[in-house]
Amino acid sequence: MIVDAQVHVYEANSAARPWIDPNRRLSPPQMTGAQMVAAMDEVGVDRTILVSAFLVYGMDTSYAEEVRRAWPDRFVVVAPADPLVPDVGERIAEWARGPGAVGVRILFLPNAAFGAEHPGVTAAVGAARAAGLPVNVHCYERLEVLDDLARRFPDVQFVLDHLGMAQPRVAPAPPGALKDLDKVAALAAHPNVALKVTGACTYATTPFPYEDLWGPIGGLIETFGVQRCMWGTDWQRTTATVPYRQALSAFRDHWPLSAEEKAALLGETALRIYRWPAGG
Repeated sequence: MIVDAQVHVYEANSAARPWIDPNRRLSPPQMTGAQMVAAMDEVGVDRTILVSAFLVYGMDTSYAEEVRRAWPDRFVVVAPADPLVPDVGERIAEWARGPGAVGVRILFLPNAAFGAEHPGVTAAVGAARAAGLPVNVHCYERLEVLDDLARRFPDVQFVLDHLGMAQPRVAPAPPGALKDLDKVAALAAHPNVALKVTGACTYATTPFPYEDLWGPIGGLIETFGVQRCMWGTDWQRTTATVPYRQALSAFRDHWPLSAEEKAALLGETALRIYRWPAGG
C-alpha cells in the first residue's frame, strides 16, 4: 500500500469555482481529481492525503471534499485552519464530523501575525484534539513554533510539513537549502511529532535518483524513525521540478532502506497517523 502524504487538487479559476487570488499563476493551471487519479495510477500510488489548497481556495474545502466523494477509496482530506477566524474551533468541530476528514493544517508562515500562544491556535488545536485529528504544521523558518506546540499539547499528534524547511521551486537546489536540518532533527525529541518527507526530492543537487539526499534526509528519517515518517510528493507544487514517477521511485526503488522500513515510510505510517477510515 503506497500512500502519498500530501497532494493538492484544484480546478482552473472560473466563476463556478473561483480562486481567492485570480492573478495567481500555478503550474499546471489545474490539477483535477481525475488528473490526480491518473497520475497515481500511472506510477502505482494507491491512496493520497488531499491537503485542501489554502492559497487557491482559502478556507473553502469543497473541491477537495468533492474529489474525495468521487474516489472515496483513494482520498481523504486535511483542511486548513485559520487561527484568526473567531469561531475556528467550532468550524473544525463541524468539519471533522464529515466523511473523509482526517486532519487539520495550520500555516505559520514567516510573516504570520500569530504564534503557538495565540488564542486562535489554542482553540484550533483543542478542537482537533477533541475530534481525534492530527494537526499538520507548516512552519519553515519558524520551527520554534512546533517545539512550543508539542510541549503545550503533549497529547496531540503533530505532523511537520515538508521536512520543516522551505523547499526550492527550481532545480537543482541552491546552496543552503538544508541549513535547518539540525533544528528539524531536534524536534524528534517530542514523541508526538511526526515528519512529512514530502517534496524531499526538491532538495537534490544531483540527478535522479538523488543520491545526495541519502545522507542528510536519510539522517532525519533515522532520527525520527520510519514509524514517524511519511513519504509524499507535495504534488502539484513540485510538478515543475520533480516528475511524479521519480519522486516515488527514488524512495521505493533506490533509497537504502529495508523492505519493512520502506513499507512504513511509503504508506503504513500515514495510514496509522491519519487513521484512514475503515472501508475507504
